[in-house]
Amino acid sequence: AAIFPRPVAGLLRPIVRGQTIRYNSKQRLGRGFTLEELKEAGITAQKAQTIGIAVDHRRKNRSEETLRANVQRLNEYTSRLVIFPRNKRSPKAGDATKEQMASAVQQTGQAVMPIKAAGSKAHSRAITDADKK
Repeated sequence: AAIFPRPVAGLLRPIVRGQTIRYNSKQRLGRGFTLEELKEAGITAQKAQTIGIAVDHRRKNRSEETLRANVQRLNEYTSRLVIFPRNKRSPKAGDATKEQMASAVQQTGQAVMPIKAAGSKAHSRAITDADKK
């Protein structure tokens, strides 16, 4: 069987925060997306596993902010995704066209959609008269 372009770095993983006080200010890649996040993005858990998305049925969403961020991450991934048809003679709905298959590029790198660095921190400066008022 032909090998299609697949993410080399493994499955797409959600962005989560550390659990303890020491690490909860840092973001990292989690084990898998919650069922609620997948439902918001319109993807079933079974389909997610076939298209390279990690699923963790034990994880819970405790923050609306991370839920929205991970749903946005899923939507961005599915918009970039090129699904090759199993049977070239009769492609199903949602499968890639011949032009999309020809232009498909192999994903390389450390992680699928790595975490983007946040904006730079504010630098210290001298206190002005306007700040004192």
